[in-house]
Amino acid sequence: MFGQTLLKRKMEINYDGITPYNTSKKPRKQWRSLMLAQYAASAAALIPVKHKTKKYGMEGVRPPYILLSNHHEFVDFEMSSLLTFPHRVNNICHIDGMVGKIPLMERLGCICKRKFTTDLHLIDSIDTVLNEFKGIISIYPEARYTPIGTLAPLPEALGRLVKRFEVPVVVILHHGNYLHMPFWDFRRRRKVPLFSEMKLILTSDQVKNMTSDEIYDTIVREMQYDEYDYQRENNIRITEPFRAEGLHKVLYQCPSCGAESAMRSEGTELYCSACGKRWEMDELGVLHAKSGKTEFPHIPDWFEWERMQVREQIYSGTYSYSDRVEVYSLPAEKFVHLGFADVTHDRENGFIISGEYNGLPYRLQRKPLGMYGLHVEYDHMFVRPDDCFEVSCENDSLFCYPSAENIITKLSFATEEIYAYHMKKRAERRLAKAALQT
Repeated sequence: MFGQTLLKRKMEINYDGITPYNTSKKPRKQWRSLMLAQYAASAAALIPVKHKTKKYGMEGVRPPYILLSNHHEFVDFEMSSLLTFPHRVNNICHIDGMVGKIPLMERLGCICKRKFTTDLHLIDSIDTVLNEFKGIISIYPEARYTPIGTLAPLPEALGRLVKRFEVPVVVILHHGNYLHMPFWDFRRRRKVPLFSEMKLILTSDQVKNMTSDEIYDTIVREMQYDEYDYQRENNIRITEPFRAEGLHKVLYQCPSCGAESAMRSEGTELYCSACGKRWEMDELGVLHAKSGKTEFPHIPDWFEWERMQVREQIYSGTYSYSDRVEVYSLPAEKFVHLGFADVTHDRENGFIISGEYNGLPYRLQRKPLGMYGLHVEYDHMFVRPDDCFEVSCENDSLFCYPSAENIITKLSFATEEIYAYHMKKRAERRLAKAALQT
C-alpha cells in the first residue's frame, strides 16, 4: 500500500468523456447514521455464521489511532465493524471496492487508493482522519486477500507512516475467515467459526520512543498468522466434499515433477496433470500423497517452496513473462473494455503493458522498485469469472486477463521477489559507496 517514493507516472488512454477518480479528494467523516446502519447490517449478516470477538489491552483506548488488520475476505469488514463500534472509522480501500457506489462509499468514510502505487495524497488523508476528525484510520497493509492463509509481505514504509503520526497502533487479527471462504474458492462457504481479536500493540509513547524500523518489526511480529496451524490447533474440521477445489490456483507447481501450471483440483484432491501424482486434503487441512512421498503436508510450505523456485529464476536472470492479455480498465467507478494488449514482465523492466484504445496507443510501465506486490484476483467477480492481475498507475487501473493458464500466482511471487532483489542490490551499492568514503 505504501511504495517507495518514486516519480509518479500518469497513463493517458483515449477515453471519451471519462474523468479518472480523484484520489486527492479530502476524506469525509463517516456519517453517524451510516455507521449505525453499517453496524446493524454487519451484525445481521453474521447471524447465520458462528462468530465471536475479543479485545486485549483496549481498556481506555480511544481514537485517534491507526488500526491494522489482516485480510482474508469481505467478512473481515463486518467483523471489524463489531469491534470498532461505536467509533467512526475511515477505511482505506481500493478503487474496485467502490465500483458503482462511489457516493455511498465516500459517505461511509472510505478513502480511495490504487493498489501498489505511491500516492502522496494518502498521507494528507490520514492526517485529516487522525488530527482533524480525531478518528480511526483503518489500513489493511497486506493490500490483498491472503492467497494461502499467512501474512503477505508488508511495506517497509509502514513503520515510517506510524512514526510520522505518533498515535497508538491497534491490530485486528481475523481467524477462520480464510478457512470459511478461501480466496481461491470464495464463492462457496465452508462451515467454519469466525474469530477476530483486537489488540493494542503500541501506545503513542512507545511510538515516540521507537525508531521506524523498530515499529515495523513490532507490527510484523504482532501480525503473524497461519490459518492452517490455527485450524489444527483448534480442531476445526472442514467436511465439505469440495474443500480442495481451487487450491491448484495457488499451488500451481508440482513438487514431484516440477511442472508449472499443470496442477488441477477436484473434490478433496489436488493432482498434477503432467505426472499424475495426487494429494488428498484431509478435514484438518493437511495434505497426504496418494502414493509416494508427501512433499508438503503443510499447505503454506508448498506455497513458499514455489516462491523459492521463482526467486532462483529472478537471481539467475532466467525469469520472464510475456503474453497477450484482455484488458479492462477502471479509471473511475465503471470498468471499460480496452480490448487486447501485450504485456511483459522481467527483472530489469518490471511490467510493461502496451495496447490501443479508440485509435490511439497507450503504454504503462511499472518499474521494479515501484511495485512491492501485485494485486491478483481468482475468479474475478466484477468483470468476468476468470483469473486476472491488476497493474495500476496514478490515474488508472488495468485488469489483465492472461491467455497463459494458471500464471497469476507466479506473477505475484515474481513481483515481490524482483522488488526484494532490487532493494538488496540498492543496499549493497550504498554499503559499497560508504566503504569507499571511509
